[in-house]
Amino acid sequence: MLQQSFRNSNPSMSPIQSGKVLVSGANGFIAVWVVRKLLEAGFSVRGTVRSADKGTHLTKLFAAYGSKFELSVVPDITQEGAFDDAVKGVDAIEHTASPFHLQADDPAELSVPAIQGTVGILESARKYGSSVKRVVVTSSCAAVMHPSTEQLDEYDWNEDSVKNVEALGAKATNPDKYRNSKTLAERAAWQFLDKHVSEVGWDLAVMNPPLVLGPLLHEVSSPSALNTSAKNMYDVFTVPGFASASRGGGGNWVDVRDLATAHVRALQRDLPAYTPLAEVNKEQGRNVNRFILNGKGFSWQQWLDAVPGDKYEKGTPGSGTPPRDYINNKAIEVLGMEYRSMEETARDVVADWEARGWA
Repeated sequence: MLQQSFRNSNPSMSPIQSGKVLVSGANGFIAVWVVRKLLEAGFSVRGTVRSADKGTHLTKLFAAYGSKFELSVVPDITQEGAFDDAVKGVDAIEHTASPFHLQADDPAELSVPAIQGTVGILESARKYGSSVKRVVVTSSCAAVMHPSTEQLDEYDWNEDSVKNVEALGAKATNPDKYRNSKTLAERAAWQFLDKHVSEVGWDLAVMNPPLVLGPLLHEVSSPSALNTSAKNMYDVFTVPGFASASRGGGGNWVDVRDLATAHVRALQRDLPAYTPLAEVNKEQGRNVNRFILNGKGFSWQQWLDAVPGDKYEKGTPGSGTPPRDYINNKAIEVLGMEYRSMEETARDVVADWEARGWA
C-alpha cells in the first residue's frame, strides 16, 4: 500500500479565512449545512436557489446573520451563463448543486445537469469571477468506487459505471446511471482546470463523500419528501425488513455536518500544489486535491443497533457484514478532519425525526 505525506510546503493558492462564498443549490441537504458552517466560521454567503420561493426557508433560517447571507436565483444550472452574475464579487465557490436520485430512465437526466452545472459554474468563474481564489466541488465516492481487491483511495476512478452506461444506455442499472453522472462531472471539472489553469486565479478541491447521513436543516414537509440518502435511513428504521434488503444491507457513510466542515476547511487550509489530472499516478504518488470523507463501512443493522430502546425496527441485532472502509487519511492530514461516531449520528437523526413528529 502506497504511503505518502499529503502536506506541501508550496501550496497552489493561499487559503481563504474571510470574504464572501457562493454556495450553489443552497437549499439542498448538504448545501444548507455548508452555508451554516461558513457563516459560523465568519464568512459571508451568497446562496443560489432555483426560484425565490425556494429561498424563503433559508432566509428565515439564517436571519440572525443579516446581510452576511444573501440569495441569488439561478433557475436552470444547465443553461449557458447561468452563474455569470452569481460569481461576481465572491472570493470562493462551493458547488454542491447536482441531482441525486435513483429513478432516472435516461442516463442524461442525471449526467447532463451534473456535467453542465459543474462546467458552467467553472466557466462563469473563469470569465467573471475575478476575485475567486478557490473552488470546492461536491463529487462522490460514486466517482471513486470500482471492484478491487485493495482498499480504494483518491487515485481510484469509477470507469466501470461509465462503460456500463455507454454500453447499455437506458437499460443500465439506476445506481450505474447515478455513478456515471458523478464520475463524468468530476472528471469534467479536473479537465476544465487542466485546460485553463494558466488563465484562472483559483485552484480546485473536490469532496468525495460516500452516503451522506445526518440531521436535517433544509426544508422538508414530510418523510416522503426526504432526499434519497435521508429517506433511505428513515426507511431502515421504520419499514419492517428494510435494513436487510436495502442497498445490499449496507454501504459507506459520512455525517453531513462533517462533510460541511470539510467544505469549509478546504477553503481555510493550504492545499497541495496543482497536478494536472493526466499526470496523477497512484504508483508515483502524484497528488490531486480529491478528498474522501470518512468512508467507514456499515451494515444497516449497525445503525439499528446504535439506537437504544424499542421504538424503531430492531432487525436482527449483531447481524450484517459491512463493506471495506475507504482510505481516508488524506482528509485527516490535510483538512484536520475528525468524524462523528455512528452512535452520535444515529442519536441526532432520531431526535430530529421525533422533534418533527415523524416518529
